[in-house]
Amino acid sequence: MTKQPTETFMEGGCQCGLIRYRVVGALVDLYVCHCRECRKQSSSAFGISVMVKSSDLVRLSGTPRIWTRHASVAGTLDCAFCPRCGTRLWHGDPDRDPTVSIKGGSLDIPPDLSQAKHIWASRKLQGILIPEGAEIHAEEPPG
Repeated sequence: MTKQPTETFMEGGCQCGLIRYRVVGALVDLYVCHCRECRKQSSSAFGISVMVKSSDLVRLSGTPRIWTRHASVAGTLDCAFCPRCGTRLWHGDPDRDPTVSIKGGSLDIPPDLSQAKHIWASRKLQGILIPEGAEIHAEEPPG
């Protein structure tokens, strides 16, 4: 099993390699999101959000483009993606927000989801099994 790096750094980037980033520091939180928006964004059964401090995100190469969409709960959400291949990299504005949500599929070493919190579980696809003992929220977690 792959051990999730939590103390030193994580690296990742887009599918074509134009954009590379590093996260120096510990994870703030880890979510598996079953909402419709995350399913569309990931083109999969759920989205993986690796929450980190914005100050810990260092862009190594390339400049992402930003697409801003209305958020399901309130306000808007800035979505960073590669202008060449379209890979979604993170959500949030590192210059404005205290944390950003790194998209788990963009990491070089995939996150260990065994301790992930499952959110918007009320919208999960049938057949998706949430591990026993996992923290589960029907919608957005409190806080």
